[in-house]
Amino acid sequence: MKAVLLERFGGPEGLKATELPDPQPGPGEALVRVRACALNHLDLWVREGIPAYKISLPHILGCDVSGEVAALGAGVKSLRAGQRVAVSPGRSCLSCESCLAGLDNQCRGYGIIGAQGGPGGYAEYLRAPEGYLLPIPEDLSFEEAAAFPLTFLTAWHMLITLGRCGPGQNVLVMGAGSGVGVAAIQIGRLAGARVIAVSSSREKLERAEALGAQAAILHPPEDVVKQTMRLTGGEMADIAFEHVGPVAFEAALKSLKSGGRLVTCGATTGPTVSLDLRYVFSRQLQILGATMGTQAEMRRVARLVAEGRLKSVVDRVFPLVEAAQAHGYLAERRQFGKVVLKI
Repeated sequence: MKAVLLERFGGPEGLKATELPDPQPGPGEALVRVRACALNHLDLWVREGIPAYKISLPHILGCDVSGEVAALGAGVKSLRAGQRVAVSPGRSCLSCESCLAGLDNQCRGYGIIGAQGGPGGYAEYLRAPEGYLLPIPEDLSFEEAAAFPLTFLTAWHMLITLGRCGPGQNVLVMGAGSGVGVAAIQIGRLAGARVIAVSSSREKLERAEALGAQAAILHPPEDVVKQTMRLTGGEMADIAFEHVGPVAFEAALKSLKSGGRLVTCGATTGPTVSLDLRYVFSRQLQILGATMGTQAEMRRVARLVAEGRLKSVVDRVFPLVEAAQAHGYLAERRQFGKVVLKI
C-alpha cells in the first residue's frame, strides 16, 4: 500500500512517501480502505517529537479517517464489505475501572490512532476494531466524514459533558476558525446557547457568523473582556471554550461570570499560562481539562452528523503525497475548518 511515513522528528521534511505491505485484519477487526484523513494539530506535535507521545519510528500519522470496509476479520458481524465508515480515533483497554464506568477516555492506557494508539490514516489501508467503526451515509463525502470525529467529539465533551452548556447561556469560543472551534460553534447553537466567536481574522469571524455564531470579537485589536461585557449586557460568559493557550487563556478566564467554566483541550500557542489564583477562587471559577470524549459520545456525535444537524467544514484538500505541504498549511493557521488528505 502507499503510505506517508514519519521517518524522523522535526519539520515536515521528516514525512516521506513510501510503499508498505498491506495490513491484514485480525479477529474482531476490519480492514478499512482509507479514502480521506483529516489533519489535526496533534499530527504536528507528534511529528515534532514532544515527549507526551512516545512512539517508535518510522510511524504513520493521522487521527481522523474515513473509507470503506475492504475485508473482515474472524468474528466480525456488524459490518459488511464495501460499507462506508468513519473511524473513531480513541483506543482504550475496555476492561479497567474507568472503561467499565463508561469513561473510556480516562483509561490509563488511552491512546489515539496516529499518535500513541497505533498507526494512523496517512496510508491506503488501516486495521481497526469492529466497535470503533461508525457507519456514514451516502450523502456525506469521505472528506467530510474524515473531518468530524476528533474535533466534534472533543467539542461535544467540552461543551455538553464538562461545560453543561444549555439554552440561554453565553458561550465564548476562542480560536473560532479552527476545526474544534467550528465544531464548538455548531454544538453551542444546537444546545441553545448564544455563541460569541473570537478570532484574529475578520474573514474567519464572518464565516463563523455564517455558521451560527451570534456575535464576534476580533482579537487583537479588540479587548476580549470588554467586548464580552458589551455583547452580554454585563452578564459575561457562562462558558469559555479555550484551546489556544497563552495568547487567549487569561482573556478567556476573565470573560467568565462568577461561577463560570473555562474548558480547555489544547495549547497551540504554547504550554504555559499565567494565572492569578485569587481571581479563580474569589469568583468561584472552574477550569476543566478535556481530552477527546467517550465512545458513547462519539456515537451520539456521529448520529447528529449523519442526520445533518452537525456539519463538517472542510477548508482544503491535499493529495496524500503532499502531506508535508498540508502540515505547513495547517501550521500557518490560515484554515477555517479542517485540512484533509485525499488518499
